[in-house]
Amino acid sequence: MFTAYLVVTLLTSVANGAAAIANFIGHDYPKSQADKLGVPRSWMLPLGTLLGAGALGLLAGFAVPVLGVLSAGGLVLYFLGAYGAHARVRDRQLGPWAVFFCLAVAALALNLAHHGYW
Repeated sequence: MFTAYLVVTLLTSVANGAAAIANFIGHDYPKSQADKLGVPRSWMLPLGTLLGAGALGLLAGFAVPVLGVLSAGGLVLYFLGAYGAHARVRDRQLGPWAVFFCLAVAALALNLAHHGYW
């Protein structure tokens, strides 16, 4: 159980950290997604900050378990909101979203299970 918790938490943290950095540096992919979904580009830094906070919170969860659980839950909510943005414009290209969402859900489930909250 600990190995799954460790691997999924690290993988989720790295993926979301990379996405945060892409938002911060103005990479073309987050810009094109924002344009396609009708999200103002001015939201890129705040959204990147949320992703970065989630990634760091998952890592902090190794020392303070409740932070990991809250961060994973926050990422699940973030990606549910992202799904809403995709659904609003009837975008059916959900592959990348599904990967991030499933990682966040897995991180939340494993955090809850590993720390005995579930």
